Amino acid sequence: MAVREKEMGKDGYLPLFETKGAKGRIPYWLYAGSMFMGICLICIFRVSHLPAKGDFRRPAWTGLFMAELWFSFYWLITQSARWNPIRRYTFKERLYQRYEEVLPSIDVFVCTADPQVEPPLMVINTVLSLMAYNYPPEKLNIYLSDDGGSDLMFYALLEASRFSAHWLPFCRKLKIEPRSPAAYFANVCEPTNDPVMANEWSSIKVYISKLVVKIALLQKSYEELKKRIDDAMKLGQISDELRNEHKGFCKWDLVSNRRDHQTILQILIDGRETKAVDVQGQPLPTLVYLAREKRPQYHHNFKAGALNALLRVSSRISNSPIVLTVDCDMYSNNSESVRDAMCFFMDEERGHDIAFVQYPQQFDNITKNEIYSNSMRIIMEMEMAGLDANGGPFYMGTGCFHRRDILCGKKYSKECKIDWKKQNTDSKVQEDADMLEDTCRVLASCTYEMGLKYGCPVEDVITGLSIQCRGWRSVLYNPERKGFLGVAPTTLLQTLAQQKRWSEGDFQIFLSRHCPFVYGHKRIPLKLQISYCIFLLWAPNCLATLYYATVPSLCLLKGIPLFPKMSNPWTLAFAYVMIAKYAYSLGEFLWYGGTFQGWWNDQRMWIYKRLTSFLFGFIDTILKAIGFTKSGFVVTAKTSEEDVSSRYEKEVMEFGATSPMFNILATVALVNLLGFVAGVTRVILNMQNEDFNRLGLQIILCGLVVLINLPLYQGLFFRKDNGRLPSSVRYQSIMAA
Repeated sequence: MAVREKEMGKDGYLPLFETKGAKGRIPYWLYAGSMFMGICLICIFRVSHLPAKGDFRRPAWTGLFMAELWFSFYWLITQSARWNPIRRYTFKERLYQRYEEVLPSIDVFVCTADPQVEPPLMVINTVLSLMAYNYPPEKLNIYLSDDGGSDLMFYALLEASRFSAHWLPFCRKLKIEPRSPAAYFANVCEPTNDPVMANEWSSIKVYISKLVVKIALLQKSYEELKKRIDDAMKLGQISDELRNEHKGFCKWDLVSNRRDHQTILQILIDGRETKAVDVQGQPLPTLVYLAREKRPQYHHNFKAGALNALLRVSSRISNSPIVLTVDCDMYSNNSESVRDAMCFFMDEERGHDIAFVQYPQQFDNITKNEIYSNSMRIIMEMEMAGLDANGGPFYMGTGCFHRRDILCGKKYSKECKIDWKKQNTDSKVQEDADMLEDTCRVLASCTYEMGLKYGCPVEDVITGLSIQCRGWRSVLYNPERKGFLGVAPTTLLQTLAQQKRWSEGDFQIFLSRHCPFVYGHKRIPLKLQISYCIFLLWAPNCLATLYYATVPSLCLLKGIPLFPKMSNPWTLAFAYVMIAKYAYSLGEFLWYGGTFQGWWNDQRMWIYKRLTSFLFGFIDTILKAIGFTKSGFVVTAKTSEEDVSSRYEKEVMEFGATSPMFNILATVALVNLLGFVAGVTRVILNMQNEDFNRLGLQIILCGLVVLINLPLYQGLFFRKDNGRLPSSVRYQSIMAA
């Protein structure tokens, strides 16, 4: 049933946002009901036709039934998020009319960890896009946390601070979108008809070209810098001429390496100063560089530790009531995003219990047919909207606006309503920048703890869950123009490694005291607890999928049937569930803007992730639980070689490396190929018997697995480029198969 809040409340009040139920729910309920009936019929068949004791089919049959029970259980869990999703819409013009003069200040946290995998040029494009928000610049404060402790990154940010004086007026005057210089110039043709636009374009392009050249030259010299970093007290190869441009470079004189150094804090633009203006005389946002203290004897807690350091430092410099957290590759694609978020927080009747506003995680380098299915289209468009209806989406770690006091531990009560008109007084301190830098360095010490939770590869999920368990709710906002766009992995191995980290961290939460059924008991709605498990139980899916992808094909080699005969009425239950599931999945994918080939690639990646990422995540979680391993955090590379990028753009699957994940995929693919060939051969050579009648469903299942693995067979046997599977993987998988 569609849900829509009243347009007008008491005393003529007009809301700043509204909520509507998603369309097409009745057809979905009918589909889900029929699927449930089909699943029940399959379970009845498995129980009623269980082979007798001593029958050689009994173990395989029982295992297949257990896998089907798991699939059925997991499908039921997913219905919690699909039953009644919602959509939200904002009214920014009402916000402007009521609150334009008293809008709260915003602290924006950008995190980067390694300049080799997260290029400085990409990072500063993100920073510039955030500085260019359509929001009073004196109320914007941008903080960059550099966990790599790189003077190269500091230099890039210094150049960005200078460039912003030209870029922000350009954005403001021409109202361009997006406001990342790289994204804008890559997608917009140079103007020739409009003389005003042409003049603006020429001047800004000359400046950005110089900026790109400077940073590119420093990147080329970075390899030489690394060779001297271990046995020199200085970190960096910044020339004396460049080092003299800013006093901040002297801080690297005391840095031994990126894992052992003092706090480096520099306020590059102090928004309080009258001189901090752009070329048009308008104020610039505050811009701060931070490399928090790191010592070998203290765990730095990865991204959560970086965000907590930013929370402490910013509380002394700007102390804004609203905090935005962004990954360094997720540039702002919509300059109105901050105002949209304010519509939720500042709504007088329904904004008082909102802790954070989460934007979907989306990417700008996705190919047309999504070769690695990195857009997570259905998760972001459907399942996260379902979580929103059930009590709120989880915190994804990026593209999320928080209330500072709640992020720092405040509990909800009915007295938590905020009068924003009285709340928004100037909270900035009066000390000059040098004094602030000195007093704030201790706040970035490695011994402090506050804010975000530690101890898990997906600490953002735990943080969001703990906020919801304190009585707050969250909302998902998915506007037509996407709020943030990032960089998706461009190789299969990068994708699988990222999914492994996510599935491992999620499963760790499920097995910990933060399990929603334990930690969230009587604190959050039961339907939200169940919805969390859609993601927390990713990893265990590997066992049922691995069994279903191998055992039927192995039994096919011996002619052992595990499904009903083609002439048996029970076949209709299996056929309906399979056809209905994939027909609905295809329709849903196309409805949300995908392509048929993109859907097919999504089905392939669904299998690949379960057979590898989820399997390794499951194993590592169990090993960690019994004390054999420790959690780690791997930064996904944001760059790739030219030939790799070329194949990605052509949507050619990239292997090109040895990995146990590839061994598993190749072995499963070959087992199914052998089983399919054996099954088809058996049918052809014995046309008079009932082999196809007995084994038909099994052959079809095996054939689908073969069909979906065609790119892998090409990588094993036919491709000659550097993206093929290594010969060692080929030989090992053949032997294993």
